Amino acid sequence: MLEALSLAAGLSWASGLRLYLTVFVAGLFERLGLIHLPETLSVLASPWVIGVAAALTIVEFFADKIPAFDSLWDAIHTFIRIPAGAVLAVGAFGHADPALLTIAALAGGTLAGAAHLAKAGTRALINLSPEPVSNWVASATEDFGALLGITLALFVPLLCLVLIIAFLLCAGWALPRLMRGVRGGFGRMAKHMVAAPSVSARINSAGPFRSKHD
Repeated sequence: MLEALSLAAGLSWASGLRLYLTVFVAGLFERLGLIHLPETLSVLASPWVIGVAAALTIVEFFADKIPAFDSLWDAIHTFIRIPAGAVLAVGAFGHADPALLTIAALAGGTLAGAAHLAKAGTRALINLSPEPVSNWVASATEDFGALLGITLALFVPLLCLVLIIAFLLCAGWALPRLMRGVRGGFGRMAKHMVAAPSVSARINSAGPFRSKHD
């Protein structure tokens, strides 16, 4: 049960950051015989699934490094990562009691959603800054974090669960503040964009500059 719980939590959390990397690594490790996934997740070891996941992992790796486009990518994947996290959580428990699988789906979707919102909100806040370096650093950190989370879920289940509980506590404190920061940042940007045409219109209405000798 501990291994199933860790697998469900780890895959759900990592899918909220890097869904395709999560599927690729889990499927590849199963294919190489390094781990044994439940029968309900054995489809991840299909060569077709591994190949498609690898291709999408490469696409996401570069898409996530482009400021502003990464936020669009995150917005689209809101409707992909969270349901996928729920599905992976259900698969981690195999053929369990339907009530347990329902709870796993709800918990997995919630965990994937928390990771996704933390990622998307942080990146949106970073994108309000004109310099691109922090965006690349954040993206590389997410790559490493997702890979570490998958590895711990597969090989060190107890540590994985402890870290995920710590993440949930931090997310509960940080997410409301993060969302307020993002709303405030975009609000200031909108006011600036509205104010700029107004200033330009006042300058144009004043007519061409004339010296005192004209």
